[in-house]
Amino acid sequence: MEARPGGIVVKNQAELRERYAPAIERAKLKTLRRLDRHCRNFIARSPFFCLGTGSAEGADVTPRGDRPGFVQVLDDVTLAVPDWPGNNRLDSLSNIVSNPQVGMLFLIPGVDETLRVNGTAEIKANPELLALWNVDGKQPKSVLVITVREAYLHCAKALIRARLWREDYKVNRSELPPYGHMLKDQIEVCDTAEEIQASVLESYAKKLY
Repeated sequence: MEARPGGIVVKNQAELRERYAPAIERAKLKTLRRLDRHCRNFIARSPFFCLGTGSAEGADVTPRGDRPGFVQVLDDVTLAVPDWPGNNRLDSLSNIVSNPQVGMLFLIPGVDETLRVNGTAEIKANPELLALWNVDGKQPKSVLVITVREAYLHCAKALIRARLWREDYKVNRSELPPYGHMLKDQIEVCDTAEEIQASVLESYAKKLY
C-alpha cells in the first residue's frame, strides 16, 4: 500500500484482501450461471434497474424503469430490455457498441434485497422483438438483448443502511431547485430556467414512450 496525502491507496489484490475477512461460504456459492425461478420472479416484479456499461473512455451507470415486468426473460440465460425515449445522448448504447459487458442491479420498491445480473449485451431491432412492447401503439426503437453470465441475489445491508423505502431520509422536493433551474446553472444556453423546466415537464407528460 502506498501512502498519499489524504489516505492510503490499496494497490493490489493482496493488499485489498488483507483489509477484509474472507467471504463466507454461501456468498461464494450463490452465483448462478442462469436465471432460476427466484431470479425470474424478482425480475417480473421489478419496475426499475440500474444499467452499468463501460468503454475505453470510462464507466457509466444509467437508470431504466417502466411497469413491473418490462424486462422480459426470453429463456434461462437471456433478457430483453426495451429502449424507451431518453435524452438521445445514447451513452449506454454507445458503450455497448464498443464493449458489450454490462451489469444490472434490479430493485423492487419495498424490498431491501436486490438482484444483480452480469453479462453481455447486443442492440437489436428485429420487428418480432420490438413487438414485445406496445404502449398506446408505440414500440421501442431498439431492444437490449442480454446474455446472462452470472446472476445472484444481493443481501439487504446497503438498502437497510440507506432506509431507502422508509420515510426517514425522504426529501421534500422543494428542498432542491427544479431540474430545469439546476440545468440552467450548469450549461450555457439561451433558454431561461423556466423555459427549460417547461420543456422537461412537457417531455415527462408526452414523451415517456
